[in-house]
Amino acid sequence: MNFKLKTTAIFFILATNFITASCSTQQNYAENANKNFLTELTYVTEKKSNSIQAFPAQKTWAGNPNMLYNALSPNGKILLATSPSDSTVTAFDTKTGKQIAVIKVEKAPKGIKFSPDGKLAYSSNEGAKSLSVIDIKTLKVIDTIKVTGAPHNARFTNDGKIAYVTLQSGEGIGIIDTVTQKQVSVIPTPGIIAPHNLDLSKDEKTIYVRDFIQNMGILDLTTNKITKIFKVGKSHGGIDVAPNGKYVSTGAIQDTFISVIDTKTLQQTNIEVGNGPHGIRSSADSKWIYVTITKDNTLVVVNAKTMKVVKTIPVGKFPFWVALQGNY
Repeated sequence: MNFKLKTTAIFFILATNFITASCSTQQNYAENANKNFLTELTYVTEKKSNSIQAFPAQKTWAGNPNMLYNALSPNGKILLATSPSDSTVTAFDTKTGKQIAVIKVEKAPKGIKFSPDGKLAYSSNEGAKSLSVIDIKTLKVIDTIKVTGAPHNARFTNDGKIAYVTLQSGEGIGIIDTVTQKQVSVIPTPGIIAPHNLDLSKDEKTIYVRDFIQNMGILDLTTNKITKIFKVGKSHGGIDVAPNGKYVSTGAIQDTFISVIDTKTLQQTNIEVGNGPHGIRSSADSKWIYVTITKDNTLVVVNAKTMKVVKTIPVGKFPFWVALQGNY
């Protein structure tokens, strides 16, 4: 082989090795980038498996019948989950995964929510038109708040002085004074049929509310008026404002996509995720959106920047709700 051909061959080999190494590095970078999700404590209720799936360890905890909604305490030590079929709330020790209490509440509890200081939790008892107030130190019901409709879920203000409650029988959003433990008023939500789930904007001037049909509304708390309604997926679903306040996302249990709305531009993006998305929660850093896919028995991870599904994780039967540390 002459010098020129030999030099060309060596150059070709080196170039090929460089390109291969470069592609491998890019692939490893992409794979490692995706490993940043599900690093915080994350819990999925599995309705038809009567269990909880705990991440990042991905361990299964034995639960109680038909568990629907769950909530994680601000200190991350206790997980609560509702069982509407037997009117109970189960408390789990998140360190061991063991049940530490089964709390009897009123008929058909749905949503469950901790107060910001972690001292209390509200169980929304849809079948009794009431909220059970649970003392977290004793894990006992210490009060019952009567409301004017069928409550489905609650959201506390950051100072804990007010709780907003969806009244799914159509009345609107109930306002609870948490000092007196009384409902003080109701905000009507015209155009939002059967208010289902809700969340607050970062500045707490806006409620984003998802109804039981196919709508998501923006409720301005300075005027108590609905200012915009979005057509989203069919039937009901969870709703979540990302911790950074930049987007709100909602599921649709009778559809195949989630809807993500930019809170500044109000631009709506629909993302295909699977059959029956319901529970939805953004990661603490707002980079990922976790979605429970009820009919596919999976937990899907969406990249909030690219709006693409990056991971699909098999879980138990009928995953309904998701709770995680850093986004309450």
